[in-house]
Parts: sequence; structure tokens; C-alpha cells
Amino acid sequence: MNRRMLTCRIAGALFGLGLAAGASSAQTLAPAPEAATGRVAKVAGAAQRHMVAAANPLAANAGREILRAGGSAVDAAVAVQLVLNLVEPQSSGIGGGAFFVHWDEAKRVVFTLDGRETAPAAAKPARFLGADGKPMAFRQAVVGGLSVGVPGTVRLLEEAHRRWGKLAWRDVIAPAIALAEQGFAVSPRLNGLLSGETALKSDPRAAAYFYEADGKAKAVGTVLKNPAFAATLRAIAERGANAFYEGPIAQDIVATVTGHASNPGDMTLADLAGYRVVERAPVCGAYRVWRICGMGPPSSGAVAVQQMLGILETRDLARLGPGAEAAHWLSEAGRLAFADRALYLADPAFISVPTIGLIDRDYVRGRASLASPDRSMGRAKAGEPPNKRALLLAPSDGVENGTSHISVIDEAGNAVSMTTTIEDGFGARLMTAGGFLLNNELTDFSFLPEEDGKPVANRVEPGKRPRSSMAPTLVFDAFGRLYAVVGSPGGSQIIGYVTKTLVALLDWKLDPQQAVDLGNFGSRNGPTELEKGTEAEAWRAALEAKGHEVRLLEMTSGIQAIVKTPEGFLGGADGRREGVAVGD
Repeated sequence: MNRRMLTCRIAGALFGLGLAAGASSAQTLAPAPEAATGRVAKVAGAAQRHMVAAANPLAANAGREILRAGGSAVDAAVAVQLVLNLVEPQSSGIGGGAFFVHWDEAKRVVFTLDGRETAPAAAKPARFLGADGKPMAFRQAVVGGLSVGVPGTVRLLEEAHRRWGKLAWRDVIAPAIALAEQGFAVSPRLNGLLSGETALKSDPRAAAYFYEADGKAKAVGTVLKNPAFAATLRAIAERGANAFYEGPIAQDIVATVTGHASNPGDMTLADLAGYRVVERAPVCGAYRVWRICGMGPPSSGAVAVQQMLGILETRDLARLGPGAEAAHWLSEAGRLAFADRALYLADPAFISVPTIGLIDRDYVRGRASLASPDRSMGRAKAGEPPNKRALLLAPSDGVENGTSHISVIDEAGNAVSMTTTIEDGFGARLMTAGGFLLNNELTDFSFLPEEDGKPVANRVEPGKRPRSSMAPTLVFDAFGRLYAVVGSPGGSQIIGYVTKTLVALLDWKLDPQQAVDLGNFGSRNGPTELEKGTEAEAWRAALEAKGHEVRLLEMTSGIQAIVKTPEGFLGGADGRREGVAVGD
């Protein structure tokens, strides 16, 4: 199939699907933050050759068309990410960053790439302190240029494609260009989020694109076209990532960041030109007969997930099944993992992170002994992992918000688990002339640079990457064969979402759709959180009897899971979002 035929085929499929999705939906959503816009019942997707799971059907189907054309898992992931920029702009896009975990089936090696945003060279530890020396309110810090980190997604996609792509760079970008030009229907979720959003309207470009003249969000089914984004992608297709990090696009990013009227940032052209993707060693560990691999620091995701699993390994979760008792143990494991996360996890270029010590089996089992079957510990303290250098640091929990996740397995058995973000819903609420939103990733740093005279590991520093909870994950069986590809958005709750899903898949033998739809629950070393309106809500009394302080919350994960079976693949796309798992 030649390039023109491929582009036309994908564009036609997506354009038809986009209009149908908006026209056929009768769902109306109340205004809500990105945390919740309702749930949709779904069944597991099935395929024999390949599969992609993503948070929007237009994006997932773009990936499937790339796989049908002979593309690799990486080719599909690039196409999915760029379409998500259009159809799920609140969550991710080229104005943000991502973590990329790749399984190379031929080499039988896990590779991880860090495309996390960086702080500008002018950034200082007191960046988010007010004139009174106190931390800014979160919304005050988010909206405007001050919160914008140097984006990493475009450079990450290019590097991954250079190493593992099969189709031409232009071809994997073409579906998003076509969709941007031909238009797509506003989905119920996007409409609901826009309706509940207030700060985005203050940006003239964003207001003109997302809202009607009377200030109301564009209705479900309205066709959105984004020729500016199409032009941006054409430049990237022709000149590679350098077209984004240098020249007119970079100049516009800097002008948008530094030109905000009330909260300007200090990003420079040199910051953009100097951005680099970092290849890091994967963080891998055992859970029963399985091997779990993920992304290391500056993400805390893999470390915390593996700590939790190591603690849970001391319990017979298969016998317990889903219920209050299992929720007790997952919550206690979360408390212990988040206590260590708060003290030790940050950008390893700035802080000596004892990663190996934190997931050491003996250390983790020692931590597990602190949990009681009868009583919640309430709040855990950080431990003393092996290989820890002398530290004079203060703990910091920090704030994290929205994101998206992509899972892909191609016909050759290669896989991608990629979690991608612009941080808060709609990022910094700044839209560039190039048709994309900018991140507010710098608010993932601790606002307080020090506590009790001790520096905080995750404080702001020039060129530093903020700590994340993103946990793109691969699971391998006892023979080293790829078994599952899992990940989720959800800020710091990602760690609990991914751990719950792994337990549901590996211990409770649920299919991937059942696993992702299971009510969310856990603790981030504070209250025990149970998801409203799910089976988890019924566990409240039993948990309170064990001393848990329980809070019922909207816990809108966006888990995407694919599992290999003897017949092919089963996929689950979180019913709390609009995604699907599709393949052939």
C-alpha cells in the first residue's frame, strides 16, 4: 500500500467514525473536572494479530490502521498520541511529556525512554512561593506561563520511531493531520469537561476553538477543525522534531509562555533547543511467578507499584478475592510505599535515589511486617532502604493530576506502554498559535523548597524533571514471555490504579475489562479512598472497623490493559473514559 492510499484509508475511517460518534451519542454529562464524567459499560476487546487500547476510539482506531498497514507498536503509539492531542486535549499532547516503556520481542529487552518535561534554566526553588513566602494556591500557580515545563513528547516520539519504527515518519503523523483538517465530533466527555472549565476561556485562542461566542462549550457532535495543528504536524513531518524545538513553533511557545498577562513564565529558545530524551534502565521486579517492569525515577510509579506488590506478596490475595480484606492490605501497602516515595523519589540527576534498595525483597518484606491484619497503621513513616546515602531531606507529597495512557502490542510481539500528560486538565490553559495546549508540569514539583530547614528532594531546580506517578507497566510470565501491557492516568492515584489492575489480572484472574472496571480503592498514606458508586463503597464499614479513615471519592482512572492469551489478545479500556481496545 503506497503512502497516499494509506493516508486516505486512515483519514476516511477516522472521519466517518468521528462524525458517527458525536451524532449517535445521546449521553449528556454534567459539568465536572477531569476526575469524572460518568461510566460506560464495555466488554473486553478481542484480537488475534495485534491490539491497541487508548482513551478515545478515534485514537485507538488510528493505531489499529497503522498496525494493519504493517506498522510497529511504536508506529501505532505515535499515531495514537497525535490523535489524542486533538480528541482528548485536556489530558495529553505535544505540549507535554511522557514516559515510554518498550518491549523488543526480537532482542527480548525492555527499553524505557524519559520524555518528561524539564524546568527552564531560569527556574528557582522558590518559584511557587508568594510574596509572603507561603506556597501559592494550586490554581494560581497552574494558569499561565509560570507552570509550563519544556515539552518532551515530540522529541520522545521521534526517538522511539527512529529506533523501532517501521513505517515512514510522515505516514504515522498523517492520520492526525487528516483528522485536524477534516474535523472530528466533540465527544460527550470533552463537552462535559469544557462545560465545567473556567480558566480556559481566558485564553483567546482556546476560547475561540473550544467555545461558542456566548461562552458555552461547543456541543456534543460539533465538528472541530484545527488547521493550525495540522500545519504544526506538517512541519514536524517534514523536518522532524527540530521543527518543534527550533524556529517559528519554538518562538511561538516561548512568546505564549512569557507573554501571559498575569502569570508569565521564563522559558527561552535555548531551553527548547537543549531538550533531550533520556534512556533509563527499566525498574523490574518479581511478583509471585511474574516479572513486572516499568519506568524508574523521575517517575515514582514503578518503584511504588513494586513496593506495594512486594508487600501484597506476603498475603494470599487469590483466596481473599476482591473485598474489604483485600482493600485493607492494598491500602496498607499504599501507605508504606507513599511514605518512601515522599522522601526518596525525585529526578536522579539531582538526587541520589536508592532505587535498588527501595525494591529490595528483604527490605520490602520488612516493611510488610509493619502492617497488621486487624488494624490500619493510619499513617506510615519512610523506611531505611539499603544502599541509601546519607540524606538530609524533608518529605513532600506533592500534587499531580490528569494524564492518558496507551497500550499496544504488534503482530511481531513488540509492545508499548506509554503514559502521557499535560498535567492538570487542559494544562496551563495556554493554547499556542500552533493549535496545541501547553502543560503545567512544573506544579508537580513541591511548592515548598524546604521544610524544617531541610531541602525537599522534589523541589524546583533549573533543568530538573518533576517527580511523577506515571506507571507504564509490562508483565512477563515465568518463561519470560510478554503477558500484559498496563497503565493509567490519574495523578498520584495512578500507583493504586495500576496495582489494583495487576492484582485483579494476576491474582483474581479477571479478564482485562473486568480488571479495569473494578471499583478503585487504596491509600496514598492518608485516608483510605473508595470509589463512589462501585462495589468498593460497600466495604466502608468493614474498613472503618479496622480503624481506617474512609473517604468516598470520584476516582476516574483511565486504565488501558492488554493481555496475551493462547487465542491472541484480550483488551480492556476503562469505562470511566471513552476509550476502546481494538485489533484484528
